[in-house]
Amino acid sequence: MSIGEFDLIARYFDRPVRRAALGIGDDCALLALPPGMQLATSCDMLVEGRHFLSTVAPERLGHKALAVNLSDLAACGAEPLAFTLALALPSADEAFMGGFSRGLLALADAHGCELIGGDTTRGPLNICISVFGQVPAADGSGALLRSGARAGDDLYVSGALGDARLALEAFRGTLSLQGADFETVRRAMEMPQPRVALGQALRGVASSAIDLSDGLLGDLGHVLQRSGVDAVVEVDAVPRSAVLSAQPMAVQRLCTLSGGDDYELLFTAPPGRAAQVSAVGRRTGVALTRIGRIAPRADGGPRPHIGLIDAAGHAVVHVSASFDHFRT
Repeated sequence: MSIGEFDLIARYFDRPVRRAALGIGDDCALLALPPGMQLATSCDMLVEGRHFLSTVAPERLGHKALAVNLSDLAACGAEPLAFTLALALPSADEAFMGGFSRGLLALADAHGCELIGGDTTRGPLNICISVFGQVPAADGSGALLRSGARAGDDLYVSGALGDARLALEAFRGTLSLQGADFETVRRAMEMPQPRVALGQALRGVASSAIDLSDGLLGDLGHVLQRSGVDAVVEVDAVPRSAVLSAQPMAVQRLCTLSGGDDYELLFTAPPGRAAQVSAVGRRTGVALTRIGRIAPRADGGPRPHIGLIDAAGHAVVHVSASFDHFRT
């Protein structure tokens, strides 16, 4: 059963706002920031067949659509405020819309992030969300940036990496996973948990941060490029789940180093802040693992270098590239 555009908005998305000055119903929404705060904003698009499979449950798709945007705010250390939703649909199917809106708004409510506007149209399934947050403007405790990594800093990741890529390989048929193992990694791919509280707790502790959407090595490269440094990654220290740890080492390294869709935080911090990093992990309930260090730019060239070593300190060769929308 299909319904019209404005009935769709009213039924599934029109909610009273509490933090925004003005929400859905006018040509623009209005946000008011307290003194001393800056607006943080990000935008992500999810396209069927490119960013998600057609088999994903609508509720999980709604969750992920917002989660990937909240992850960007987390990487900046920002507190979520509001978001807009632009949605292209082949048809206004109520069964799909019911599940999608439940997943979307449940995550929004969990993080106090209000839906304040957007657009709908007919077309191939495409979801575009713009998210807005706030972060202190003060130096030293303000936004986390990619440009703050310095030689000598330790390199950390949150959570465990690689399960989303492992699920994708199972869907592709390149390996076999059964029962609970498959559901564990599928859930990681379809329902990532944005590290919003962790990002805010790392303000004033981390020197740089990024969320892991396209793969550890690719996203680390963005930090190194912006910061003008190199890095050494201890590949055997990269945390992974028991399901992934049961796979051959080649699969483990593919998934942890180049996998993507993890939406964990990768961050750097001076060695003298190791105790503070540990305290942040305990306070937020998120496992934080040191996986390497930042090094000076070796040759003074324009491109960063990432050295990979195993637990014995031997060089590791890894040639799989991270995700790129126009190369993959």
